[in-house]
Amino acid sequence: MPSIAAELRALLREQFPDAIPVHQHAAEPVAMGVAGLERAFPGGGLPRGRLTAWMPRGGAMAILRATCQGVLAGGERAAWIDGEHIIGPFWQEGPLLVRPKTPRDALRWGEGLLRCGGFALVVLAGVEPQGTEAVRLSRAAHDGGGAFVVLTSSASLASLRVTSRLLPHGYQWRAGPFADPAAARAAVIDVRVRAPGWNESARISIPVTPYDLRLSLDPSLVDRRGVDR
Repeated sequence: MPSIAAELRALLREQFPDAIPVHQHAAEPVAMGVAGLERAFPGGGLPRGRLTAWMPRGGAMAILRATCQGVLAGGERAAWIDGEHIIGPFWQEGPLLVRPKTPRDALRWGEGLLRCGGFALVVLAGVEPQGTEAVRLSRAAHDGGGAFVVLTSSASLASLRVTSRLLPHGYQWRAGPFADPAAARAAVIDVRVRAPGWNESARISIPVTPYDLRLSLDPSLVDRRGVDR
């Protein structure tokens, strides 16, 4: 693993020569990228070199994606490991997106990205590390100095525990042609952060962005289904 980490550091320096090395910001938390959320986190953001367990009940992916975008805007790197392959094609811009073939590959990717020290933030979704797996990932985050967030239902070995949930009556709606609610415009999310000696919460509103996914039929082509050849 040390040789792999060294090779990955060299590759990152070559591919991203202008990015700020993570170790230069070892004492600064990773900013959340969402206004009003910083006060709920110790130091105002995600701790570097530590494991954060995020137990999602709505809104977690939107918040963490905004955090990744903030990391990139600040000149650092972010990575997202999609263990369940649920990220759609609308993530064309943003963090490095990894779609491993198996859960074991996802854990290996996580350890490698964390230990190399080239990423300020690594998010692991769709795979829940258990036992020695969580220990290895926690050590890798400590060695690399980046923030590590796992979307999970278990908070073992986590230094920070975060819970987010969508408020059922907190949606703002766009009106339709007959003045009735037609599409969600924004959603209210309640976020609670717990750590030893820390228990804070924040309530934020985030915009809801619709995505029109392209189906198998290319919209630039004429629909010839059912036409005799």
